[in-house]
Amino acid sequence: MNPSFEDKTVIITGASRGIGLGVAKGFARQGARVHIIADDENVYDAAEEIGAQGYRADIANEVEVRNALSRTAHIDVLVNNAGYERMTPLTAEGAQNDTLFRRIIDINVVGTRIVTRQAVRLMRTGGAIVNTASIWGRVAEAQFDAYVASKHAIIGLTKTWAKELGPLGIRVNAVCPGWVRTESSMRSLGLMAASKGADEQELLEGIVAGQALPGLMMPDDMQDAYLFLASDRAGNITGQSLGVDRGEVPW
Repeated sequence: MNPSFEDKTVIITGASRGIGLGVAKGFARQGARVHIIADDENVYDAAEEIGAQGYRADIANEVEVRNALSRTAHIDVLVNNAGYERMTPLTAEGAQNDTLFRRIIDINVVGTRIVTRQAVRLMRTGGAIVNTASIWGRVAEAQFDAYVASKHAIIGLTKTWAKELGPLGIRVNAVCPGWVRTESSMRSLGLMAASKGADEQELLEGIVAGQALPGLMMPDDMQDAYLFLASDRAGNITGQSLGVDRGEVPW
């Protein structure tokens, strides 16, 4: 599959590293005008690396989002990839844990909605939105209640927005990645291992062994799913969540 995105404007959040950057590379390779947004200084280096425009913004801040999106006249594709993943045990004591829970929901759910509300105003018939959910939007992991809840919410938003935006000619779908070697996922792996008193490498080997296909995915492995769902080849697909997890979770 080699869909062209020549003359298409693509906005990707959370694209300074990991899956977001991998997906941004894929769109840039297919000729898109890529704009990437992230809340860290790395966004400018990442943008330069792939020939994109980079903007620093906290997606949970509506003013910052509006300023970032004001740099483009229209949007053909929005990839809502930005997310925050941390462990938030229900039984943990202290205000810090509650504050972290709210911040994760604020970024992953509220922030995604803020970006989408602003972007839809610049989209027209034929536009596509692809949300990054997770296999943890279908299953769960102990002590990650905020992140798991947020990814279940993303799948729900995907279904709801597909119905609402369908009459405007805008499709909305989600990708649910499994384990991908990113900074965020490896941090979570370390936290999981520590909480279980397990060896990190052995835990990872057990996760990979649970997949139908062996091996750990890399960020660039996610490109085709996003490119397909954003392309005209998926013109009859909306409101769906595509699992890309090497067969870890039965869909």
